[in-house]
Amino acid sequence: MSNLYLSIKVLHILAIISWMAGMLYLPRLFVYHAEAPRGSPQARTFVVMERRLMRAIMLPAFLATWSTGVTLAVQAGFLHAGWFHAKFALVIGLSALHGYFAKFRKDLADETNRHGSRFFRIVNEAPTVLMAAVVILVVFKPF
Repeated sequence: MSNLYLSIKVLHILAIISWMAGMLYLPRLFVYHAEAPRGSPQARTFVVMERRLMRAIMLPAFLATWSTGVTLAVQAGFLHAGWFHAKFALVIGLSALHGYFAKFRKDLADETNRHGSRFFRIVNEAPTVLMAAVVILVVFKPF
């Protein structure tokens, strides 16, 4: 393996860690935000925290994950592997969830949210399940 490939792989792993940290933390912020009284100083603080997390950490990490991931898949010749197709579908799912979280963030900021903290506690588990499935596919390459 070339040093360039390994360098891209390092960037990919770091981007994934950053993106997943946000994907795991943001719904937890939503739980607390949904419990805060609308318009309260606490709710306004959550609006700032959620926006900064999405824009400064999650979005750049998301873009870096995708760009380095596609590059690695092409360079390594994974595009025709069955396990890669399954992994790719899960990453698309994680990406859709990222977009879903962006909608929740906007709804909470606009005070149009219709979900309670219990809903966000349940949604908080989705990134973990998807991430675990991706890791299993990448490590074991079962098909």
